[in-house]
Parts: sequence; structure tokens; C-alpha cells
Amino acid sequence: MSRTLIARPLTAQAFAPFGQVLEATGDYRLINAGLCRRFHDRAQLDFGPEGRAGISIFHAEPRALPYAFDLIERHPQGSQAFLPMTQNPFLVIVSADPDAAPQAFVTAPGQGINLNRGTWHGVLTPLHAPGLFAVVDRIGATANLEEHRYSQPWTVLAP
Repeated sequence: MSRTLIARPLTAQAFAPFGQVLEATGDYRLINAGLCRRFHDRAQLDFGPEGRAGISIFHAEPRALPYAFDLIERHPQGSQAFLPMTQNPFLVIVSADPDAAPQAFVTAPGQGINLNRGTWHGVLTPLHAPGLFAVVDRIGATANLEEHRYSQPWTVLAP
């Protein structure tokens, strides 16, 4: 038996307990002789005392809604930012802890996210091909992944 969630549009306010929404909105400064808007310092990157920032490229298989899942994970030693390399939306699943009901969000074109260190989240879930993302996260010698499987799956429905 599956439990259901309704995906909501991703907003900074709704996502604030889990991290930051990365988008080109709000205050900016003009740079490059006035030809570029810099939306400054949008993420609170945290790589712990023994890690460093790294940029990786992820290519994930697209999924469709409704989407069933039973796995969430977290990275206790570092934040993790997902920056789509296309204008396609993706599904974001987050939870305060494995015993709490998860929440689901669908990004708007041009939105990325930065997950706070230790935030429980679903796997990368693009909704269209290609599922290309730049990912900024912790690189280090110690393990930085914990997984949790739900005893019953959740199903995310379209907004």
C-alpha cells in the first residue's frame, strides 16, 4: 500500500527549513559593464571541517508523475546544491527526518536548490530528458551518505 503526496510548486518560503532555492530573482548587482545581473550569495554552502567544495556533473534518468519512492538519503557532512543544466523542471523530495512525512516540490524553469547539511531528501528526479545537473557538494575522505528505506512506499502526484 502506497502513501501519497501532492507535489507543490517550489518556493523559497516553503523550502526554507531544508535549504535554499537558487534562482535569478530579487536583488542583484550589475557587473560586466552593466551587461550582467549578479544575484549574489544565494546558497549557504557547508562542507564541514574536513571537506572541500567540488563540482560534479550528474546525468539522471527522467521519471514521470505519479512517482513512487521508498528511499531517502542525507549527507551529514556537507550541503548539496543541484543546478539544472536545462530549463526543465525536476522533482524535489525532502523530509525533516525519516519518521516524518516527506514533502514534494516541483521546480520552475531556472530554479535550482541547495540542501542544508543533513537534510533528508529523495534521489535526483528530473521530469524530462536530459537530466543534466551541475552538483556542488562535499568532497572528502570520510563517508557522507546515509540512506533510509520506508517500509511502505510513497507516491508523489502532480500538483
